[in-house]
Amino acid sequence: MKIFYKPTFKYLIIDLTMSVLWIFVILQWFPLTTNTPFEKYFIPALYYLFTWAIWSYFIGRYQPLRKQYYYKSTLKLFYISLSILIFFHVLIFIYFFNTYSHNLLYTATAGGFTLNYIFLTVYFSYKYAIEYEEIIIIKNDERINSKVKAGQPLDENSKEVLYSSIRAHSGEITLNFLKKNVRLEEGNAFVYASTDSDVLKYMPRFQFSTIIQLEKLNGIKGINKMLSNANAILPENGIFVCCFQSKSTYKKLMLKGYAKGLNYLVYSVDFLMKRVFPKLVVSRWFYYVFSGCKNRILSKAEVLGRLYCCGYSVEMEKKIGQLTYVFARRITKPEIVLKRTYGPLISLKRLGKDAKYFDVYKMRTMHPYSEFLQAYIYEKNSLKEGGKFNKDIRVTTLGKFMRKFWLDELPMIINLLKGEMKLVGVRPLSAHYFSLYSKELQEKRVKFKPGLLPPFYADMPKTLDEIQASEMKYLILCESNNELKTDFLYLILILRNIFIKKARSA
Repeated sequence: MKIFYKPTFKYLIIDLTMSVLWIFVILQWFPLTTNTPFEKYFIPALYYLFTWAIWSYFIGRYQPLRKQYYYKSTLKLFYISLSILIFFHVLIFIYFFNTYSHNLLYTATAGGFTLNYIFLTVYFSYKYAIEYEEIIIIKNDERINSKVKAGQPLDENSKEVLYSSIRAHSGEITLNFLKKNVRLEEGNAFVYASTDSDVLKYMPRFQFSTIIQLEKLNGIKGINKMLSNANAILPENGIFVCCFQSKSTYKKLMLKGYAKGLNYLVYSVDFLMKRVFPKLVVSRWFYYVFSGCKNRILSKAEVLGRLYCCGYSVEMEKKIGQLTYVFARRITKPEIVLKRTYGPLISLKRLGKDAKYFDVYKMRTMHPYSEFLQAYIYEKNSLKEGGKFNKDIRVTTLGKFMRKFWLDELPMIINLLKGEMKLVGVRPLSAHYFSLYSKELQEKRVKFKPGLLPPFYADMPKTLDEIQASEMKYLILCESNNELKTDFLYLILILRNIFIKKARSA
């Protein structure tokens, strides 16, 4: 890392502005022992800000943000905050013990860290917003000699040893379930129980038609790696069997295990430790070191999505006790890299004015890997009015709430400020959905900017034809009447439906 470099003055100004504003808030409104806080702390505040800026410069905080990474940027912020706190704490303790307040120092440093952390999180959320599009897995690879080799049927002693090991690890019910659905006696099934994702890496290829992992996925570090290793050694249409404890089952057991009232308190702490801490940069490392990735919380959508991501098609699911067993058929090679990063935002390529593409930002409301489950959900669930699925396991509990009150669309305000969208207008569409519209409607759509509040909420159409008719009516009025006047009239209708008729997002 270079010691001397040209700092990004924009970031430097933002950084110091946040610190100055926070110190002003403390001196103006926080209870202090002096009646003249600004006079007393003006010079110390200048020293504090100067030290913060100089130390931040030398550890590289003011290098261009576009060249930095979220993890390292946050660690640098943590280091500088801790260093500043220790340095001034010692300084006050030795020279100004009865003059300046330690509590003010703690509050100023904690607030500065928090404001900067929020800024970095928002910035990198937009920078790392994953381009989300539904992904359909298509069989696209051909492997030489990938037919399974004939196995050696098990003798009675070998069968009993195998059955006993399955029974000892997973129980009698699981054994009977596997015996019913897998021909264990033919010798073409490999059964194992290990949290090591590399167990299958050096296995001979195409020797087994079925691989059964008895260890639940919640305790495995490198799930995608394990699934990809299994994919590589399975023959065409080979079966991989795995199990996991779902998020909903885990929650029920947690609430049931404690007295009423106490259970939700315990669950809240557990949620913080296992669901929030792994996603925060400052706590992620500690979580993975001390937990060893054991007892991870996995949703059904994430597990099934990982399977589709790694080249499988889900054939069957069966809940036995606290675990859900999944039979997945190997259909193709893994489509993507083994690790995907999921931040709080998603980026969507959408058609705007003059048929130009732009990135629309929304809050992520689905579980990780949900983009691989479109075909699965379509097959399992019917559609309701508005084109939504009746029961969509991909959407999180928080996501349902956010969608209902349009909170997931708040990041689109950035598109509004950038001039890519306006307040009222037709929804920005993907190329696929745009192609489903009539030629006439397509031509009218690209004449105007898309909007945050669509005419949908003025007319409340139910079918695709009604939605297109609603948009056509709005666009014709924009052409013949006046775009600004039309938007104002529609805004009144939309607000009336939202606040008086209680219209909600589907």
